[in-house]
Amino acid sequence: MEEQEQVDFSNESVISDQSLSETLSLTNIQKYGQDFMDWAVIFLPKLILASLILWIGFKIANKVSKLLGAGIEKAKLDLEITEFLKSIISTVLKVIVIAVAASVIGIKMTALLGLLGAAVFAIGMALQGFMGNFASGLTILFLKPYKVGDWVSVNESFGRVKNIQIFNTTLETPNDKTLIIPNGQITDNVITNFSTIGDIRLELSVSMPYAESFPRVKEIITSALKQSKYIIWDKEPLIGIETYDSHNIQLAIRPYINPNDYWDATFEIYGLVKKEFSANDVKAAYSEGVELGPIGA
Repeated sequence: MEEQEQVDFSNESVISDQSLSETLSLTNIQKYGQDFMDWAVIFLPKLILASLILWIGFKIANKVSKLLGAGIEKAKLDLEITEFLKSIISTVLKVIVIAVAASVIGIKMTALLGLLGAAVFAIGMALQGFMGNFASGLTILFLKPYKVGDWVSVNESFGRVKNIQIFNTTLETPNDKTLIIPNGQITDNVITNFSTIGDIRLELSVSMPYAESFPRVKEIITSALKQSKYIIWDKEPLIGIETYDSHNIQLAIRPYINPNDYWDATFEIYGLVKKEFSANDVKAAYSEGVELGPIGA
């Protein structure tokens, strides 16, 4: 009987422990649920308000940037300075909007500034190239090795400057390609500004057979150049032997043109030289036939 009673007591103890565990778990769930509801009631309105501030603030910042940009353009500053200032203004206004939204959520400005400072330092250490590009952008802006609209050659890239931004410069090449060059690469290399002179020298090459007389071919090429409407004759074009290869002598043709006529002049001059070569029976060495070899497995 005593053993039976002891077993019964142990069963009652197990049941009571299970009930207590269930009660505690339900209590925890209710507590967590209540805490979440309290947090949602307090935080969600702030989050919604901060989102509205970001949405409306960015729209206002864009409009203010456009208005200030229009004012800067009316001041008739250099185009590159205008674009640079507009970019800075837009960035600063958006940072202010983000700061206001963060303060609404509850992030203190001192903490935010400290966080931003730490983030800027960390990013600056990780992205030293970007900071270098920014510094190079300031150098280009104030020293003005070139301006918007100039024809420049930088690091074997040739084109007209479309715009100068904080971190990069955009060039438009004569064959309608857009080159985005980091400002750091520009200031670290030699910059050739053709617009300070007003014209550029084309670098064209044609072939002449070894049996042909160079003075005669030079006169023929000169006659072809005189038919072009793009060549600037204030400076005499250069025509000379550039190199020798296995079948021909390579001649260099270096006339001056306006940079805007780069491709039109190139195509026209090559066509005129070809026409004059044909008219004066200037031959070129090339293979008359095609030799076919076996194809391996």
